Amino acid sequence: MIIGTGIDLVDIPRFERTLARTPRLRERLFAPGERSLRLPSLAARYAAKEALIKTLGGSDGVHWIEIEIASEASGRPHFVLSGTTAEVVAARGITRLHLTLTHDAGLAAAFVVAEGEPL
Repeated sequence: MIIGTGIDLVDIPRFERTLARTPRLRERLFAPGERSLRLPSLAARYAAKEALIKTLGGSDGVHWIEIEIASEASGRPHFVLSGTTAEVVAARGITRLHLTLTHDAGLAAAFVVAEGEPL
């Protein structure tokens, strides 16, 4: 059963200016394995984290660096959750998260679908 969906869109040039203005933001928003990625990939991952928060209906108990977006060998993105963020997802009855990312023409987008059984 679908428990929730979320979508987010990021203006990549605006995101780049924000990161330039606040250099420590990279450490606050991204897990260590994400920080060295190119800007379009970072923007897409930021969109994915925002989309996940929308899927959950809010950010209570969710921490940005506990949400990592990794890629399978095929390139397919997936969430790697840890800490209280993983607990929040499990507490909502979510057993599977689907994620798609895209970036083109100065925009990055992410779409998330949460599956499970509502509690």
